[in-house]
Amino acid sequence: MKRLCLAVILCSAIVGWVVPARAYDEPSVNLGFTSFLDGGPPAGPGFYYTEYLQWYYAQRFIDAPAALGKLDRLNAWIALQQLIYQSNQKVLLDGKWGLDLIQPFVAFDLKSQNSLLTESGPGDLLVGPYLQWDPIMGKDGPVFMHRFELQMIVPTGRYEPTAVLNAGSNFLSIDPYWAATWFVLPHWTMSWRIHYLWNDQNDNPAGGLNTEQPGQAIHANFATEYEVVPNRLRLGLNGYFFEQITDSTANGTGVAGHEQVVGLGPGLLWHISQNDHIFFDAYYEFAAEHRPEGQRYNLRWVHHF
Repeated sequence: MKRLCLAVILCSAIVGWVVPARAYDEPSVNLGFTSFLDGGPPAGPGFYYTEYLQWYYAQRFIDAPAALGKLDRLNAWIALQQLIYQSNQKVLLDGKWGLDLIQPFVAFDLKSQNSLLTESGPGDLLVGPYLQWDPIMGKDGPVFMHRFELQMIVPTGRYEPTAVLNAGSNFLSIDPYWAATWFVLPHWTMSWRIHYLWNDQNDNPAGGLNTEQPGQAIHANFATEYEVVPNRLRLGLNGYFFEQITDSTANGTGVAGHEQVVGLGPGLLWHISQNDHIFFDAYYEFAAEHRPEGQRYNLRWVHHF
């Protein structure tokens, strides 16, 4: 393909809060790690390595549980290492199979009036088999490309039930998604990645509970961009939202309070070559309920071997 059609097949995101008197209990998911040209790989079959660096900063803690006391600010530094294999073998409905592996690492700095324990370190491993479809081509190049991934968040990360912030969640999550890119015009695209999140039960939660199960949720990344320098530079707008749609439970009893947030901001994509790509995205959050509201900055490097 003459045009670079880029995507990263990933997931994982910011912080998992584990506190008594629920809400703030959803696991880490992909909020803003992916953006432009998300519907397909840039250079065909083979191995891809991606490095993500994200900084999240918040001074507002909407509907925070009273047990946390007064929270002043949160800094979270997240690094993700991702390895993808894209095959050239069609297995179902002409989709080509692939495998996505992501290992997060998280460091927290939480300032509050109380002395609150945080547990930094390796996060939960993400594993995702997927199907990638070849681009639908038009007379001027690609028109549409997409994939489906059955993503799972495996509880391998560092977890301490007495900590208010943990790198790991201590429960399995299944978070499948559909990602697509539509070439509205040859140099203008729109992309989206839509997830449905299901969480298993945590058998060792905080606050003296026997069990806890965060509610199900829908979350998505979305972006639009324009190629301002042919084959080199794309500029645009990207965003995300998270919406919890069922109650969490504590000891089997439903708990009121659904998490939600929206983030919007500018982004850029620099094509160094066909095999190397740099993304930078900024997001400013609003409409948060039962979770922090802040800003995040994401730097991503994609390499095709």
